[in-house]
Amino acid sequence: MRVRRLLLASAGAVAISCAGGGAAAPRSTAATDYRIPLSSPDELIVKGVEARAAEYSGKHAVRLIEGPGNKEGDTLALLPKPSFQDGTIDVDVVGRPRPGGFEGARGFVGVLFRSSPDASSYECIYLRPTNGRADDQLRRNHSTQYISEPGFEFDRLRKEAPGVYESYVDLEPGVWTHLRIEVSGVRARLFVNGTAQPVLIVNDLKHGVTSGQVGLWIGVGTEAFFSELRIRSFPSHG
Repeated sequence: MRVRRLLLASAGAVAISCAGGGAAAPRSTAATDYRIPLSSPDELIVKGVEARAAEYSGKHAVRLIEGPGNKEGDTLALLPKPSFQDGTIDVDVVGRPRPGGFEGARGFVGVLFRSSPDASSYECIYLRPTNGRADDQLRRNHSTQYISEPGFEFDRLRKEAPGVYESYVDLEPGVWTHLRIEVSGVRARLFVNGTAQPVLIVNDLKHGVTSGQVGLWIGVGTEAFFSELRIRSFPSHG
């Protein structure tokens, strides 16, 4: 069940302005630019997580951890707006395993997009920060991940298309990492820490061309921080 949580709002909680030009993006038309300071969003719609304003390593942020007694399996927080189809999502994230967590915890942290209002359907790209510098090369190759809910969890995608929906990138748990996700049609590309080339390319988003909400995503056993979220939404065509 959706839970609405109102965090302390600051004087400029959400600034919305029209922007042109700027960094390259999937479309060449004008974009609507949403800058959302996550230390004080107007509202997050949380499922299976606890969200609170925090400071971490010099940044104002939102901290997400799994909520007590979470039985639904969802661990995410949706922004109520904007509706997003094509464009870019930039955000700084920190992911690390929670103390006392289970052995398989990797600090899972990422972004979901094109979500239904109840988060029963969405696309998601996330990181496994502890894999980035593991001594095991196979674990390194699983540093990034694409999933699509419902029906396309990581284990199914890994079994049916090994290596296609995950990749290596240098990561450190507990360290601020910049994510940039570019979405256009059925294609998404992930850039990490300003890389010139994408570290992960998804050419067949499983739900096709849809639109919906953007959200913050964590995995079980994770403590995560999110800051400096910027969404550039491009007009849909057709």
